[in-house]
Amino acid sequence: MAPRRLLLVGEGNFSFAVALSETLDPNTSLTATCPQRSADLARDLVVRENLRRLRERGNEVRFGVDCTHLADAFEPQDREFDRIYFNFPHCGRKAGVAKNRELLAKFFRSCADVLAEDGEVHVALCRGQGGTPADKPMREWHNSWQVVAMAALGGFILSDVHPFNCKALPGYKCTGYRSQDKSFHIEGALNHIFTRSLPFESLQPRISRIKLGDQWFSFLEPEVLVGKLNRGFLEAPSCHPIKTINEKLIAELGKAFPLKRLKCSSPLLLQGDASVLTSHNPDILSTAFWVSLHEDNSNFESLTSGITQYMEDFLVSFSELSLPKSARRDSKEEAHEGTFGQAKVCLRPSLLVHIQAVIQAPDFLPGSLHILSGPVFQRCCISPFTMPAFHETLYILGFNKNLKDSCVQSLLDHLKGILDNLLTQTWLEGSERSSSVEFVFQPTGERYMITVKSQNFGPDCVKDLIIGSVTTSATSVIHKDQCFVCVCMNLDLLAMLVWDISDWRMLWTSDSRFLKNFAPGKIEPFKSYSLYPPYYVHDISFWLDEKKRFDEVEFHTLARAVSQDTVISIQFLSRFQHPKTEQVSLCYRLTYQTCDKALTQKQVASMQSQLRKEIQQRLHVTPR
Repeated sequence: MAPRRLLLVGEGNFSFAVALSETLDPNTSLTATCPQRSADLARDLVVRENLRRLRERGNEVRFGVDCTHLADAFEPQDREFDRIYFNFPHCGRKAGVAKNRELLAKFFRSCADVLAEDGEVHVALCRGQGGTPADKPMREWHNSWQVVAMAALGGFILSDVHPFNCKALPGYKCTGYRSQDKSFHIEGALNHIFTRSLPFESLQPRISRIKLGDQWFSFLEPEVLVGKLNRGFLEAPSCHPIKTINEKLIAELGKAFPLKRLKCSSPLLLQGDASVLTSHNPDILSTAFWVSLHEDNSNFESLTSGITQYMEDFLVSFSELSLPKSARRDSKEEAHEGTFGQAKVCLRPSLLVHIQAVIQAPDFLPGSLHILSGPVFQRCCISPFTMPAFHETLYILGFNKNLKDSCVQSLLDHLKGILDNLLTQTWLEGSERSSSVEFVFQPTGERYMITVKSQNFGPDCVKDLIIGSVTTSATSVIHKDQCFVCVCMNLDLLAMLVWDISDWRMLWTSDSRFLKNFAPGKIEPFKSYSLYPPYYVHDISFWLDEKKRFDEVEFHTLARAVSQDTVISIQFLSRFQHPKTEQVSLCYRLTYQTCDKALTQKQVASMQSQLRKEIQQRLHVTPR
């Protein structure tokens, strides 16, 4: 085991340092510090005895250390502490919450200079001071020390919190209450454990390339999907929960049906190919991300690797003959504009687009369950359970028309049993969670919605979540004697329900700590490494352009992109029409919060300012 280095700041009588040192193994070193000078403590017999015991054990003691300027106290080679402790910080005397928040903010900024990359900061606070839901009772935010927001200023997130256990440290006596030799009231006190956050990176949309016929083309990925293309969650080496849930479903279905797994090709659809979607969901094309193709005659090897992405497995090569006539280019024609004719290309909004390709294939096997899984992309409004990028799985079963009712019912019964079992695998004994799967008929009678009635997110929070659909209306001109049942499910939502992950963004985090929760093929309870992140609220209002239709989904999409997915809620507040000009103004309330990074009020103010500029340029509205 590598040596561990502990740093204690703000020590009063050093009794905590002594008690802690008695629990440490020989491989751990401890440095105890206090803000006072040695001479100021010389007359205190308790302090003198504790210092003697610390030094006897080989621990280091430093005086006159300012916890808000820790880098000044240690040479560069002496930094890199694995853990920093600050018990019951206080500015002294009757300092108010504002001064103590300032102390915490400066302390956390200082910790960033001397903490190891994977280190922890432990801060013990009296009951209610932290301002998190872990406090019982919880203080109003404005009357607390707002510890998670102060930690964010130093780039830290709250990763754990538990009761401060004095009994585990015999001999410890906390002092310094209002700068006196009196103990703090530590009944109900909490120890808050902070870790470093990944920084916010200014990611730019990447250029992707695709080969159509003999010609290479490039396109710029949509800004809101930066960091969401080519993640490989379903690929062989992945231990991502989305892959685990997909493999569990397939394994269980394989016990009841012969299986045929299909490879999911490109998420790019030409305008003609995309039109087949409308037969299953007439509105789905309106949610698609459309991109423009540009001729790319550059040498691929010479392109800057930082902005170019080769999507060999992710994109499909269409032959020129498969394109609509408007998209074909005469070989003698000059590509003055650099665009790919008049063809439009979109990112696949659903796997439903592949149904016809599967059931029209000559090698389609009636009686076998054909399975396709892959990423899809949809423009959507912001909510906890809607996402612009997610993974779907599609099951297609063909059977004799005379067996339609029995075959459909058999598949639905097996699917319900599998889902009900998966949704209970991480429940702990005595848990208040509950879930039930239902297949809800649509008015046409040929389509069901797969609904989960879930109480996973709190005893007073029961939600009906639609995780997929079932359709029985598909037909094939090749297999005319066959009926088909097609099941399409959102794997991301299912993973959230199974592991009790309340925020879809956590599934897409690039923080390696997320995947450490998951063992390949296993379903075990998930423990978040980022607790009670602070949130910030801003309002925005603007005048509409009478000549332009306001697209609310585009407004949400723009807010996602500008805020790097930190806007978690957009609430419509009011509509105002000027009595004289009759011009219309809309007002919205935006809530910013991250699930995996430290977010500060300053960062949010910058995002809000940028959003005001972007909506004026792109949505043709006038901010008020």
